Parts: sequence; C-alpha cells; structure tokens
Amino acid sequence: MLKDPSIPFFSGAVGLHEAREGLAARVRRIAESGRFVDGPAVAELEQAVSAYTEARYAVACNNASDALILMMKAAGIGAGDEVIVPAYTFLATASCVVHAGAEPVFADVLPDSYALDPDSVRAAIGPNTKAIMAVHLFHQAADLHTLREIAYEYGLDFFEDSAEAIGMRVGDTHAGLWGRAGVLSFFPTKTLGALGDAGMLITDDEQLAQRATHLRRPGSAGRGDGHTLTGMDSRCDELQAAVLLTRLRSLDADISRRAELSERYTARLAPLAPVVTTPARADAREPSNLVWYVYLIETERRDELVGFLQENGVGTETYYPRPLTAQPCFQGRPGTRVPVPVPVAEAAAERALALPLYPDLTEAQVDRVCDLVHEFHRGTRR
Repeated sequence: MLKDPSIPFFSGAVGLHEAREGLAARVRRIAESGRFVDGPAVAELEQAVSAYTEARYAVACNNASDALILMMKAAGIGAGDEVIVPAYTFLATASCVVHAGAEPVFADVLPDSYALDPDSVRAAIGPNTKAIMAVHLFHQAADLHTLREIAYEYGLDFFEDSAEAIGMRVGDTHAGLWGRAGVLSFFPTKTLGALGDAGMLITDDEQLAQRATHLRRPGSAGRGDGHTLTGMDSRCDELQAAVLLTRLRSLDADISRRAELSERYTARLAPLAPVVTTPARADAREPSNLVWYVYLIETERRDELVGFLQENGVGTETYYPRPLTAQPCFQGRPGTRVPVPVPVAEAAAERALALPLYPDLTEAQVDRVCDLVHEFHRGTRR
C-alpha cells in the first residue's frame, strides 16, 4: 500500500489553523441560529463575492457544476440548442449543456492558455449554435475580447466557466462578467476553497439571476412560495459559507503566495526545456492578471514521471487524461458534434501534469519537487 505523500498535491491545514478563531465564532453563531442551509451566512457570502468581483448579482449554490447547470437553464438554453465548449476542460463544462437539454459542440484550445481557440470556434459554429462557453484554466483567462466579438458577430450568447478564476481580471472586469454570466467554484483545492462543496453564479443580468435563484430552491423564490419553475435543490449550506467568508479575508494574500511559488517552479524547471514545458502567458489583446490555481507542466513521459514522483512522496494530478471528445458519455450522442480537429486538446491530455501548488507549500518543498523532476529527466534534454 502506498503511503500518504510527504508533499501532498494539496493541503490547507496551515491556513485552516490560522483561521480557526474567526471560523469557530461563525460556526457558533450558525449553531445557535438553527439556520443551516441558505441562511444569513450565505446571504453575507453572496454580498461579499458580489463586492469582490463587482458583479451586480451573486447566487450561491451547492457546487460549481450545479452553478453551470443553473446558468444554462436560467439563460434559456434548451432542446435544439448547441453550445460550443472546449475539448480540453473538466467534464461539467459540457455536461451542464446536456443537463439543460442542449448539445455540446467541441472546439480545440490554444497551446499557451488551454482556452478556446477562436479560429476553431468559428469553424464549429452551425445553424443550431446558441452560445459559446469560454473556460479559464489553471492560471490565466481566455481571449475574451476575440471570443466575445465572435459571439456578438453571430448573435450568440456568451458564457464563462470561470470556476478556477476568482481574483482574475481582464482589464477592469472580473472573469465571469464578460458575457451573460459566469461561475465560481469553492471546491476545497480551489484558490478560495470551502471544506466541502460550494459554488456561485455571478452575473450583471437581473433576470438571469432571479431565475437562477428560483431554480436552486427548487423552482421558487423562497419558503412557502409557489413553484413557478421546475428547479433543483442546490442551496449552499451555512457552514461552507462561514468557511468561505473567513478565508475570503486572506484571498489576495493566498493569490500572491501562489504566484511566488509558481515563479519559483518556473525558474527551477526552465533549464529542462524543451523536454519539460512550463506554463506560458498567452498573447491576448488585453492581458489578464495571472491567478495560479494549478501549476501545469507538459512532458512526453508524463505517466512515468507521475509514478516516479509518487514513489518519492510527491502527489500530482493529471489534468485531463482524456479530452472531452474521447469521453464515453459524449461519444455516440446523436446531437453532439466534433466538427473540427482538436489536436492541441489531444496532446495536452497526453502530456499535461499538475504539480503541488497551494499557500501552505514551502519553498523547500517546491525545490524538492523540482529536484525530483530534474533527476527523472537527467540525460534526456535535447
């Protein structure tokens, strides 16, 4: 049996310990109130996230996958519609389209950002295309200017799966607010993480926000109201809201710490190029601030490196071992289209590997990981 890694892929123990007093006080108030789901702490969290992102509306829900479904349904995406999504992303980016009754259409991504390739998007547009879904992966935003212009040109809705992008802005606008709506994930490993599942829809669209609020409750504005929609039970619980409100105070410091550690990784691993590729910054029209959720490298011997690091006590994650075009749940669906080749997505699925990155990580641990990557690749540089 494998032992727990000495350098886990993620740990939030130190940050949680430092926040214990403020969190304990919030939890006591929740326990005394008797409101454990969708109560005052959730409302406070919505207000805090709205203020932080400058979104007019923030709708808390059970997780970001639900937030994506709520976003699709609240926007009126449904049967007969197609939504263009990247072939390289988390399953929920495309499965939310299916849950809304529509069909995903897959386009390729750019090698520097892993975000939608605008040329591939243009080639994927068909007569039933209703929307484009941009995704911001790992550390930087998609080319929002170009993708939104394409959406406007063809009369399409524009959405953002900004689950990984809290704190990320392009110009003065927070990720998730460039189109009709976006989502945030508070999964424990995220830049702002709960101790369980939680998510948020953010938007400046009042009608969409109201519909999403009804859909999460399920289908009503509040307790005792008539059910005007066939919604889903996706309310955020008070304890997760308490955790997130406590951790929100250190969010900017945590973002800065992740950036420092990422710079150290890049400096230490750069000599291994081209055998190991470190994260690049895409040449977007208006560069975003980098917000490092994941530190991703690419290497041809990815799976061998995973095993070597694991044997030496380092946890890793493979993002994502299959492109969505190769996922069985989408293959054979009569309405799902793959109208264009997706070679960049396919290559990333075979080569990409995430190394440990979180505020608790020390410089010495980063150096240890880098030393092991160097040791594994010793003698293989060309």
